This record gives sequence, structure tokens and C-alpha cells, in this order.
Amino acid sequence: MTYDFSWERDFELPCYPKRELALVRGKKAVVWDQDGNEYIDCISGHGVAFVGHSNTRIIDAMFRQTKNLITCPGTFYNDQRRLLIKKLTGITPSYLKQFFFCNSGAETVEAAIKFACLATGKNEFISTFRGFHGRTIGALSATHNPKYRRDFLPLLNGFTHVPYNRFDRLAEAVSDHTAGVILEIVQGEGGIHMADPLYLKKVEKLCRRNNIILIVDEVQTGLGRTGKMFAFQHFDLKPDIVCLAKSIAGGLPMGVTISNGRIPIKPGKHGTTFGGNPLVCAAAIATVDYIQKHNLAGAATQKGNYFLGKLKKVQSPMIREVRGIGLMIGIETKIKVKPIILELMAQGILVLAAGANIIRLLPPAVITYKEIDRVVEEMSMILSNLTYS
Repeated sequence: MTYDFSWERDFELPCYPKRELALVRGKKAVVWDQDGNEYIDCISGHGVAFVGHSNTRIIDAMFRQTKNLITCPGTFYNDQRRLLIKKLTGITPSYLKQFFFCNSGAETVEAAIKFACLATGKNEFISTFRGFHGRTIGALSATHNPKYRRDFLPLLNGFTHVPYNRFDRLAEAVSDHTAGVILEIVQGEGGIHMADPLYLKKVEKLCRRNNIILIVDEVQTGLGRTGKMFAFQHFDLKPDIVCLAKSIAGGLPMGVTISNGRIPIKPGKHGTTFGGNPLVCAAAIATVDYIQKHNLAGAATQKGNYFLGKLKKVQSPMIREVRGIGLMIGIETKIKVKPIILELMAQGILVLAAGANIIRLLPPAVITYKEIDRVVEEMSMILSNLTYS
């Protein structure tokens, strides 16, 4: 039976650049389309399926919870929320001890912006070029890329963007009204660019001296993808607020804004209907437990190093640079990558773009070495045969 694309094509708002592919099933690092064709998934829902697709531990936890209670607003205590908080306090630094549960990465950033205003009594923010923090109005104000912003101007006042890894420019942007600095440790959407360790420490000291909240966006990097539970742990950094989302609930929508306990918030200042509901909390408990028991952070380091090592050996005049950390890898090319991505898809490999000329790989941590070899082999064949047009 031929899959009917028309229902989505004709009736869904065209917010996404659709590929002519319907994914209907997944297991670990593999997904299948409407015709039963198999693909190695190095997108994993934009980094969501870190523990693999249809992980049985998460499925079992969800099934058990659906028989008890699916929704419970924040005005009531709940056993699953309590257990998740207990689980999270075991993996976060001890000074990060307050949690706000929501439904997405953008929502965690929105909460962080409001919390920083409450904590400081100030209302201006500094973020960076190439930074991406979400598409809601507050998160979009922090996001730099004009293609996401231009149709929605004016956005929130008080947001300044400065070059990444340029402490001098960031310091110049600080004023008496600066409430927060928002940074990614690894810029994912911006092209897999790493923060310089010295830069991070200087920013941290600057924030401490000036009563500025240091907000670290770990929406894409959090819970093991870079080889540690949080990317900031590679640099002995102590952010005041951490934004966490994609990997936390095994594929279900969830976000967590984690703070240092110094946010003077009162009931009614912020909230959400669905955030921290028992179903996603049960899934998140199972997800964190699976990441810990199977040492997926360690797996991300080992498999990421293997992946990077193999990719760096690919001989192609089209490759400018291969970079990354853990299972967060970027291949910068000298040409636009859309045709490469589509050719890889035709060969059974799903990858992302990060800008016009960067291929982004965010595979599940359960990807096998054999599957990594296959990805590299197909990529090598395609890139090696490319010429300037």
C-alpha cells in the first residue's frame, strides 16, 4: 500500500522542510519507513532518542504509569515527580537543587529568562552569535540567526548578541541592567562549535562579580551526549541555571530548568499545565536510570571518538573540518550539504544539517560500531566522489 503523504502535505501547517519519507517504526539506532526500508538514524529526533528508539525500559515504565495516573497538575504532589527529583539530584551537582518541569527546550529557556529577572531585579540579557535557544518569543530573542528572527521583529527588548568565544566583546556588552548570560557549551544548531575553557571561566567570574545569572543551555548536550552527564562538567563550570530537555524522557516531550536555589519565586509567577506530569516523569526516571546503568555517557565518549577518528580519515577535497565531542559531530564542507543529506538518505543513512554547509550527527548512544562503520563508508563514498560544480 502506497503511503498517502497528502494529508500532512495539504492540511498540516508547512512549518518543516519535509523529506519524502514517512518513518513508522524504530528500534535502537534504526528506523523503518512506510515501505519497510531500513535507515541508520543519526538524527534521533534532533537528539531526543539518546537511549534508542522504542527502548523497552521506557515503554514498560510508561505502560505501568498509564494504569495509575497520567496527568497531575503542579498544585498537587505526585509520587513520580518526587522520584524523578530524587533521581535528578543524584546526577546534578549538589548546588543545583531546584527543578521546574515543563515540556520542551524552548520552555526551559523561557523559564530561565524569567527566573533570572526575578533573581536579579534586572531585565537585560547577553547571548552569542550562532546560538540557538528555541523559537518561542523569549527564547527567539536569545537566538541569534536572523532567518529565525526577521519575520517576528520586534522581539523582546534588552537582548544583545556577541561573538562566541570572545570574552572581550561579551564584557563590553555588560551593563548595570544585565540579568543573565545565556550560553551553549557546544553550539549544536550553530554548527558544532565548542566553547573555549578559558572563555567559560572568564564569563563565570564576570557573572559572579556583577550579580549576573549564568544560564547554560544543555537542551541538546545534556544527559550524556558529550561524554558527561552535562557538557559544563568538562570545564569545572558552575552555572546558576541549566536548561535540559531533549534526551531526558526517552522520546517524550519534557524539559527541566534547574537552578541553584536562589530564585525568589512565589506561587503564580510561572507555571505550566502539562509540565512534570506523572507519565513523562515515569519515562524520565526510566531514561536516567538506563543512561546510568548502561554508562551511556562513557559509550558516547568511546563511540564518539571512534566515529570522529574514522570520519577524519575520509579523503575528500569537499571536507573543510570534522569536529565534535562525544556523539555530537559536525562535518563542515566547502559546498552546501542538502544534496549530500538527500543522497545519504537514499543510501539508508539519516543525518541533519547545521547551517548550509555542515552535516550534523546526533546518533543514539546505543548505535553499534558496525552501524558507525556503515555510516562512515556511505559518507566517504559520497563525499569522495563530489567535485566543485
